[in-house]
Amino acid sequence: MLNTDTKRWINTIPVGDNPNEILLSPSGDRLFVSNANDNSVLVIDLRSKKVTETLDAALYPNSPAGSTSNSIALDPKTSYLYIANADNNCIAVFDTKAPNQSTPIGFIPVGWYPTSVRVINGQLWVANGKGMASKANPFGPSPIRKREEVIHHGFSTKPGNEVEYIGGLFKGTLSIIPIPSKSILSYYTKAVYKNSPYHPSKFNNADSLASGYPIPMSDGVTSPIKYVFYVIKENRTYDQVLADLPQGRGDTSLLLFGRKVTPNQHHLAEQFVLLDNFYVNSEVSADGHNWTMGGYANDYLEKTWPSSYGGRGGTYGGEGERVIANNKDGFFWDNCSRYGISFRSYGEFVSGDKPTIPVLEKNICTYFPDYNLSIRDTTRFRMWERDFDSLLALNKVPQFNTVRFGNDHTEGLKLNRPTPFAHVADNDLAVGMFIEKLAASSIWNQTAIFIVEDDAQNGADHIDAHRSTAYVAGGFVKRGYVDHTLYTTASMLRTMELILGLPPLTQYDASATPMWRCFDKESKAFPFKAFIPSVNLNEINSGTTEWQKRSEKFDFTKEDINDDVEFNRVLWHGIKGARPYPGPRRSAFVMPLSE
Repeated sequence: MLNTDTKRWINTIPVGDNPNEILLSPSGDRLFVSNANDNSVLVIDLRSKKVTETLDAALYPNSPAGSTSNSIALDPKTSYLYIANADNNCIAVFDTKAPNQSTPIGFIPVGWYPTSVRVINGQLWVANGKGMASKANPFGPSPIRKREEVIHHGFSTKPGNEVEYIGGLFKGTLSIIPIPSKSILSYYTKAVYKNSPYHPSKFNNADSLASGYPIPMSDGVTSPIKYVFYVIKENRTYDQVLADLPQGRGDTSLLLFGRKVTPNQHHLAEQFVLLDNFYVNSEVSADGHNWTMGGYANDYLEKTWPSSYGGRGGTYGGEGERVIANNKDGFFWDNCSRYGISFRSYGEFVSGDKPTIPVLEKNICTYFPDYNLSIRDTTRFRMWERDFDSLLALNKVPQFNTVRFGNDHTEGLKLNRPTPFAHVADNDLAVGMFIEKLAASSIWNQTAIFIVEDDAQNGADHIDAHRSTAYVAGGFVKRGYVDHTLYTTASMLRTMELILGLPPLTQYDASATPMWRCFDKESKAFPFKAFIPSVNLNEINSGTTEWQKRSEKFDFTKEDINDDVEFNRVLWHGIKGARPYPGPRRSAFVMPLSE
């Protein structure tokens, strides 16, 4: 507490994790503090300067992280306290009339990620930070464009030059809700519980539909899979890579890195499991790596990455850069550490040759490089192979391994740097060599490999801006199977947790659908041989082609100087060759639609 007269701190009151809003009662004797990482609100008696009540705002008692209670409002007439649960998409309501005897009375459904709640003129005003729904982004970013104009809602752009960047797609909304009567609040409460996929029972029975083996659905059952390899890639959508597979839902007009560039990933999808309904939980890399490794991005990170990415201040925050942005219960490696599962990281949550979080001390390969587009992923593979061979010879391969192959991020058309196709092909070859190595190893029959993009921000997709590529391989993985089940990054985490006998980290992975449908009951050998992409991995961006030379004539010092039709024509022919230019593509929708 600060004495504003003397400008000195006079007292400190311990509260919860990530306190982010405080509210003084009308009588001035109680202070309410919301703690986003604890799903809670603390009530402080200002006379004794002590916490007298803890209000658990989650849908179920003692829930793991994932409600994100980040804003509070008090109705002075009724003493009802309204708590915005950002990740439950609801408002929790408590009657706080009697001091130290607050009682929960229900929940109110609102929009996506409520960030502020207020009582104004007998109504609830709720700001929904991410709006109401996700949407497709057929005009999404492309690494083959030199400059892009991003669509921001409410501003017009030149037709044909729009870019539906995921960070600009969120259209925040304001909900104005009459204070509900008891009967309406009861109806609202039932709706909130119906909308929530999380239930505590999923800790003990992850999926009642599952046959279980070899993905255990309950405690006390062990999996025949002993080794998990988790490969993290960078920023691609499904349509950009796999739209040319006829057995999946793809829009080939958005295809950039098809079979010619990514033969190994196509082979994986065809020979093992094609996942055409997989979505990343994240929007960008800052929150993406935290989601990928922790099943959650906390309120601090969710609220700061838009400012950082928009150039309006702040830092990256994710991947352990800032402690305040780390998940309260840590990441997958912390879970492994708590339950005696051996683990190792190759480049993930690593800066230079140092880990960015304490749990990875002495659990990284120090010579495996972190994110650096100047180093080929195939070079990274050789470094991983060297370390893997030494561990395998000692029978000390960790049970959980994270490997970062991130060059599918690309550097766009940066002059004298690898072309987007060279970067993606290098990444694809590294993945193929990785699978080939494990398929020929002595541990193949006990191995499961999961491959995911940390986010899908740098691409377009006709289903949703979050839809991405994901792959599963291993001895127990089905062959030639197409799985249309809706999965998310959290689904992949939950599946790995079940294999390794770990509990969920957050409400998200606890409630996610495990990927048991991708697995068979018997392990089989697979003589995988990496394909060499039909792309020159040494190809660099230069002015040697007609269309690249023409692109050098454009002036990019200010937006909208160039003829947008000519610019897009150059881009089209630079990639598609002599194929006729189709002209700008228009979408008929005027509002985001959910399926």
